[in-house]
Amino acid sequence: MSRRDYDESDVRIRPSRRTKPRTKDRPTHENAINAFVITVDRGRTTCVLKDGTEVTAMKARELGPKSVVVGDHVRLVGDTSGSDGSLARIVGIEERRTVLVRTVDDAAQFERTIVANVDQLVIVVAASNPEPRRGLIDRFLVSAFIEGIDPILVITKCDLASAPDFLNEYKSIGVQTFTTTKDSKLTELHETLNGKVSVLVGHSGVGKSTLLNRLTEAERQTGDVNDVTGRGRHTSSSAYAVPLKNSSKNSWLIDTPGIRAFGLSHIDPSRIVAAFDDLLEITNSCMTNCSHNEIDCALNEWMAPNGIEIPERVARVTSLRNLLAAGLE
Repeated sequence: MSRRDYDESDVRIRPSRRTKPRTKDRPTHENAINAFVITVDRGRTTCVLKDGTEVTAMKARELGPKSVVVGDHVRLVGDTSGSDGSLARIVGIEERRTVLVRTVDDAAQFERTIVANVDQLVIVVAASNPEPRRGLIDRFLVSAFIEGIDPILVITKCDLASAPDFLNEYKSIGVQTFTTTKDSKLTELHETLNGKVSVLVGHSGVGKSTLLNRLTEAERQTGDVNDVTGRGRHTSSSAYAVPLKNSSKNSWLIDTPGIRAFGLSHIDPSRIVAAFDDLLEITNSCMTNCSHNEIDCALNEWMAPNGIEIPERVARVTSLRNLLAAGLE
């Protein structure tokens, strides 16, 4: 048997047990450009620069799982020209002043951030078709009060029906209320939104997109209410920010998809009670650790003095108790 001739291909070099560690020094991106997020759609984010240029961007891997939402102030690198086919990278998200967060329902633990850095929460309800729901309005108000967002109630379709009486109760707790019709000029509402970042929330079919089209230069798709179910059809698939027309700088109005459930499982129950300003003083007279759903609760005497129920107060206490009983642990 002849002796085999070896060459370099026969040599196997084993890898070292220790590899050189990757550097922990990350780029500082000192030349990053600030931008405002106006929409997020399937991994692509549309941002507006200070000069008004719209730029398409994607989130950098170094940001990890942190999400980017409409209203965020971000830092961009890469191609920020805004030309067709250009793509920038989001390398930083500025600290959020406020956030509007919800869970899918009261049993869910996963929190979803809808928008960020908003000044005003515009709760849009219809006088009829679909009928306004007190419980959903109260949930919006709780989230707004806790986050420090100013709530505004806008009642649409007032030319078709009279607004339910319970909607007037929110004026007593400092909620600005506006009524609109098909032909109303919206002057007072426009003045309230001017200079602010506001978000429209509510059921599908209440007129959020129609309201946005009238207050801005946008042409968002609108739809009708289903005659059988009484529910609106989803015409907005994602949140979208549009500048307010005839307004000062940094006046934005954000349209959102219709919301049928607004879970509050991420909020401490004690903070929910504090959000009801008109009931907070009453609950101070309750016993220690009162669940506010007991026989000796001070709210019972307040809503039915001398055993005579006052419908408005009963409805208000019921809204609070429904939120507390919804499993908000």
